Amino acid sequence: MALFTVGKKKQDDRAQIPPSALKITFREIFKSKAATIAFCTIVVILLLTFGGSLFLDSSKVTEMHILESYAGWGQNGHLLGTDDGGRDIILNLLIMGGRNSIMIGLLVTLFCELVGLIVGLVAGYYGGTTDSIIMRIVDFVQILPQMPILIVLVTVLPNYNAMTLVLLISMFGWTGEARYYRSFILSQRERDYVLASKTSGSSNTKIMFREILPNIASMIIIDVVLSVSGNIGIETALSFIGYGLPNKIPSLGTLIGFANDPVNIIDRPWLWLPATVLLLVICLSINYVGQALQKAGDARQREN
Repeated sequence: MALFTVGKKKQDDRAQIPPSALKITFREIFKSKAATIAFCTIVVILLLTFGGSLFLDSSKVTEMHILESYAGWGQNGHLLGTDDGGRDIILNLLIMGGRNSIMIGLLVTLFCELVGLIVGLVAGYYGGTTDSIIMRIVDFVQILPQMPILIVLVTVLPNYNAMTLVLLISMFGWTGEARYYRSFILSQRERDYVLASKTSGSSNTKIMFREILPNIASMIIIDVVLSVSGNIGIETALSFIGYGLPNKIPSLGTLIGFANDPVNIIDRPWLWLPATVLLLVICLSINYVGQALQKAGDARQREN
């Protein structure tokens, strides 16, 4: 009887332990058919772009073969045709261009999230004069015309490369993240656990990074995922108008840029259509996964 009671108590204790955040996340993703398809699509795209690029010689990606220029679908062994320089669309440009666009989107998101999180954390936690000064700086940066400034800087900066583009986009992108996180910190700083930590003598740095930050972890993950698609779109837009990556570095934006020519739109759809479809699939898939992550964050709060 005693053994039965002890065993039942252990089962009850295990039942009361809330599931981990990772378990809740995958549960919400695979609960929705659209989110499941989107998640698998993202995995496949990442494997094709990052994994496939490992088997390509980057020095030969932009190598021209004039005699094979504008080959159509499936001609001369090119599944998706070739561009004006005879470069294979799928092997050289779509894989490498997709990898570059995704990589830039990830790096911009990383920089913006780090700066925005720290700024929003400090502004929201301290409040008062500190918050006012920081928010006025954020307001000033946000009212600046982002695209014209980026175009001018891309034109005049020497030794322009992919990392320069990442830093330029991040220079404006962190402000939205700062406002986003500040709003959450303002709602957390008066909670009982924060007041208890202050009473016990914990330092402000410890309270911010060890107490408050873990409580908004789900919001951070959601924002990171959704920001990636937006930052990929910014890089693609700049490359589309000719002010993104350097000409020697392929990008989804440079491929879509072939649509600027009406002849290409009608007679050579293989130049721009695959990159357009890939960009749409990436952004839609990320948004569906982001919605599932948001539901996972809400579910975790309910179960905790």
